Amino acid sequence: MSAHRTLRALAAATVVAALAAGCSSANSDANRKAGGASGVLTVSMPNGPQTNNSNPFLGTSAGASLGYRYMIYEPLAMTNLIRPSEKAKPWLATGWEWESNFTKVTFTIDPKAKWSDGKPLTAEDAAFTFELLKKYPALNGNGLQFDGIEAQGDQLVLTFKESQFVNQNKILQTYVVPKHIWETVKDPATWPNRTPVGSGPYKLKTFTPQTTTLTALPSYWKGTTQVKELRYTSYNDNSAQTTALASGQTQWSFVFMPNYKQLYVAKDPKNNKLWFPSGLGIHGLWFNTTRGPLADKALRKAMAMVVDRRAIHVQAQATLYPEITNPTGIPLPAGDSFLAPEYKNATVKPDVAGAKKLLAEAGYKLDGGVLKDPKGKPVSLTFTDPAGWNDYITGLAIIKDNIKQLGIEAKVKTQTAESWTSDVTNGKFDATLHWTNSGPTPYDMYQNIMDGELLQPVGKASQLGNFGRFDSPEATKALREYANATEDAARTAAMNTLQKIMVEEVPMIPTAAGPIGAEYSTKYWVGWPTEENPYGPPQPTQPNSLDIVLHLKPAAK
Repeated sequence: MSAHRTLRALAAATVVAALAAGCSSANSDANRKAGGASGVLTVSMPNGPQTNNSNPFLGTSAGASLGYRYMIYEPLAMTNLIRPSEKAKPWLATGWEWESNFTKVTFTIDPKAKWSDGKPLTAEDAAFTFELLKKYPALNGNGLQFDGIEAQGDQLVLTFKESQFVNQNKILQTYVVPKHIWETVKDPATWPNRTPVGSGPYKLKTFTPQTTTLTALPSYWKGTTQVKELRYTSYNDNSAQTTALASGQTQWSFVFMPNYKQLYVAKDPKNNKLWFPSGLGIHGLWFNTTRGPLADKALRKAMAMVVDRRAIHVQAQATLYPEITNPTGIPLPAGDSFLAPEYKNATVKPDVAGAKKLLAEAGYKLDGGVLKDPKGKPVSLTFTDPAGWNDYITGLAIIKDNIKQLGIEAKVKTQTAESWTSDVTNGKFDATLHWTNSGPTPYDMYQNIMDGELLQPVGKASQLGNFGRFDSPEATKALREYANATEDAARTAAMNTLQKIMVEEVPMIPTAAGPIGAEYSTKYWVGWPTEENPYGPPQPTQPNSLDIVLHLKPAAK
């Protein structure tokens, strides 16, 4: 999912360069004072200069990168990634009803909803939006397969040829665009949408490569918001972003900090807060299972047996990201109820002796400290990730040292984020740290890693997942059985099969639970989600960010 690409990019953008001159306006006195301005909330990301693009469906747009698309466009319902089993909040839809086999859903659109230009938002707009997704795959980031799409009065009716049990939240959180604007667009898949018209409480006021300003609509259909202005600033690196947060120049961000207690919290212990909950997605070392020795599951499993996840948790992620403790990759305790009986007490502690034994049984030999495959060829690998994604680069260095114990030589190669993304989607890599999708069950994570229906040959882009070209008919069958099951027992059996394949065939090595966290200040605004009040993930690039802004109130002076 493009959303996850955005999440990851924001979590660990470049860290070594000073803020470029082209972004110097981000540090201006005007912005520095903005933190205390009445009614203003400053949001920022370490993403560098942005291009003026507010197309809400494109994960590469400025609206997605900074998160402001969620302030302009609204979903049918608001789901909660950190409490995925909770019933979604009605939003543009006042209610919805699924047929028992999940092949049909009927939404009732709120009659009060309207666009920022004053026109009513109707079921016709919602139907038009889903028709866009059906017609233009580039806009359909979730890969939803629609059959029928129809507006009936104030209702939207969607039908599907297969059960959408596993896609319920993806459908609910689809944001709606106005038909009267988009029907005139020649190519919606490339349209930059520079003067967006949405149903949300904000409209775009100004855009520069460094700062985007939104202002509150006085006639928002759900009422007024106390945050009258949102200023989204994009810094060039983690260091500048951290400094801005620590100084109070900005109040809300998602940025990786290697020493957050000293660099951030200690600067204002009363107000500088952070919370990094996780859902059911993970980060891990993805293998290109079509490349040389990595096509051998014995080698992949042996590598998984020696990776020190605890060291990655402490050294690479500064304990910010939730730790992975189970070889299935399912984050705990969120995924406790999904664990197969055989993995309930399983751990991921390094086992070098066991890994060496496994390799010897598979025909590998150590020769002068160098591991050679059954054909006598030395095993060597290249790990890749974008330069400056310091948590990932540190993680790769740890894994490189870990597998050296088995006689495997590895080198770490850095790339630009753009070239790395292209190589990953086209299967042109050995191994790379990357994230997975997240959802209400571990299905989304496993489907992203192992689904044969996403399988593409090397050189052809696989935008929706299975970047490692993992070809397992058994996994694909289990995923379909889980998705189409009508009883819990069948889902449990399929989920248990997926866990066994993950552990025994290791298409990727889970290294951390995927955080959906953020840093925020309570100096000027209160009402943020917390562990005690987890009404949504605090990350400003998630759909729930709109719900968060609507919860905020000025702090008592």
